[in-house]
Amino acid sequence: MCGRFVSPEERALERAFDLGRRDNPNPFARRYNVFPTDTIPFLRLPTNADRLELAAGRWAMVPHWWKEAKPPKTSFNARLEEAADKPMWRDAFARSRCLIPAEGWYEWQAVERVDRSSGEVHKAKQPYFVRAKESELFCFAGLAAYWKDPMTGEALRSCAILTTAAEGDLARIHERAPVVLPPEVYGAWLDRKLNDPAKAKALAERRVASTGFTHWKVRLLVNNAKCDGPELIEPLQAPTSAE
Repeated sequence: MCGRFVSPEERALERAFDLGRRDNPNPFARRYNVFPTDTIPFLRLPTNADRLELAAGRWAMVPHWWKEAKPPKTSFNARLEEAADKPMWRDAFARSRCLIPAEGWYEWQAVERVDRSSGEVHKAKQPYFVRAKESELFCFAGLAAYWKDPMTGEALRSCAILTTAAEGDLARIHERAPVVLPPEVYGAWLDRKLNDPAKAKALAERRVASTGFTHWKVRLLVNNAKCDGPELIEPLQAPTSAE
């Protein structure tokens, strides 16, 4: 899964994707601890347009047909293996794909820790930060939706990150990993004329290989959704004998 990630600032996205400067009095700031249901930037190609649009949306998708009073739970990740067929994702996977830019993400590895005072062994989870080896910024394969509240008419954009089985070193941390697309498939992934789920899945399967990433342990600060700063991605220092 991908439950937290680092989101680039808006000006970096404008430069990286040649978006031009937006007249936005409150541009997106760099975020080191993006949490599900946060509002995040994502890239989409509007209907009948040939230029990328930087949009804002809730990270946890609400499909256009949703009728319940409360949004769906745990809809921030979509499994690639079932996205083409599962009702929650099916329409977006066929017709409303997006790119979710990131500088890295966090995964938690199940570990055992020994209590130094009692000697007891406790189960715990060690967070890792994962980033690309060759670039500062990359894009997750995303799904987007546009929903209107049936009671108020209020509109909401939202999105989800596609995940798949982890491979290589990443699989030693967690069994799932987000789908990171190589730049050469961005255009095809966003193409609104592509509505064949099989072809969309084939594009996602061209994801960046696990060898394209590096990772390291980080402190438990990331577990607190209120923490947000560069210290979250600093490598965890091994404790000394004096500690």
